[in-house]
Amino acid sequence: MCAVDEATLESRPEPEQPQRKRGNPVKRWVTGAVGRPWFAPLLILTCFAGAAAGVVATNPTDDTGPTTCLFKLATGFDCPGCGGTRAFYYVLTLDLPEAARHHLMAVFAAPFIAWMYLAWAVPRLFPRLTWRLPTFHLTPGLVTVFLSAWGAFFVLRNLPWPPFTFFYV
Repeated sequence: MCAVDEATLESRPEPEQPQRKRGNPVKRWVTGAVGRPWFAPLLILTCFAGAAAGVVATNPTDDTGPTTCLFKLATGFDCPGCGGTRAFYYVLTLDLPEAARHHLMAVFAAPFIAWMYLAWAVPRLFPRLTWRLPTFHLTPGLVTVFLSAWGAFFVLRNLPWPPFTFFYV
């Protein structure tokens, strides 16, 4: 015989059956979507479309007030990015000469950035496609050349005599 107290047996709770935890359905959907290969390309495309819609809706070319560029406020010179938003607006409205006048380097880089995005996104969005866009690899030398050209553009656009005053925004 076993020396077990009957009171101990009666006071012991029965083990609970494991219940299925449903959790938050939004959290489950987000967790499932983030792991999908199409999620990042669509998220980037959505953010780009939102930025493009915001730029077109606000029209940054209608001089509505003083500049908000801290570099220009402090030095009086155009910064390396000055004119980028206006150039983006003109690219979206297909006025490429005016876009190039506001920021030539951004207009030059835009097709390469679009190509790199498509080469990255198409296989993720359409995995069954058998063809692929050729990838554009950024080597350190190529990045150095581009940044050097951008630096030269930054200096030249701030020179106060023609033909460089064409790029002054």
